Amino acid sequence: MTAAGLRIVAAAEELFYERGITAVGVDLIAEHSGVTKRTLYNQFGSKDNLVAAYLTGRDQRWRALVRAAVDACGTPAEAVTAPFDALRTWSGANTRGCAFINALAELPDPSHPAHRIAANQKLWLLDLFRELSAAAGCSHPATLAIQLLVLHEGAVATQPLPFDSFPESIALARALVRADASPGR
Repeated sequence: MTAAGLRIVAAAEELFYERGITAVGVDLIAEHSGVTKRTLYNQFGSKDNLVAAYLTGRDQRWRALVRAAVDACGTPAEAVTAPFDALRTWSGANTRGCAFINALAELPDPSHPAHRIAANQKLWLLDLFRELSAAAGCSHPATLAIQLLVLHEGAVATQPLPFDSFPESIALARALVRADASPGR
């Protein structure tokens, strides 16, 4: 991506996350990135493609953070709840909730490229919880994965409220893992 393209994505990310995807037009993005609308369209072709680039970048950063948290764990059981630790870290700089949930709400058409990216991010996390649960020897990894995803998303959704739900979410996630773990693992 060119320097102008990087500036455009950076401006779009800030504006989309702070104001909402549908509330932000290409004129404002061009102005904030210091380029013309023509340059924006030459780089991305459409606002939809720019939204997809914005979410793809966030998704890549989120997955890298989660993978690092998983890799830092000492046991497979600890790894199952590592995405909660990653979420706590991520939320320090992202205080307006989940960009992917917001995108799913703003772009309900499943054929929209950004909708697919946001949905795939959630499915990736579900698959990761399932894989980590199986590796930890949990009895019902598919069911546990859904429970953990719902709990994780609840922690994200309550983040903007004036209380910290992370300690309780992490404790509950660990309790769910312990309750589902096979004996002797």
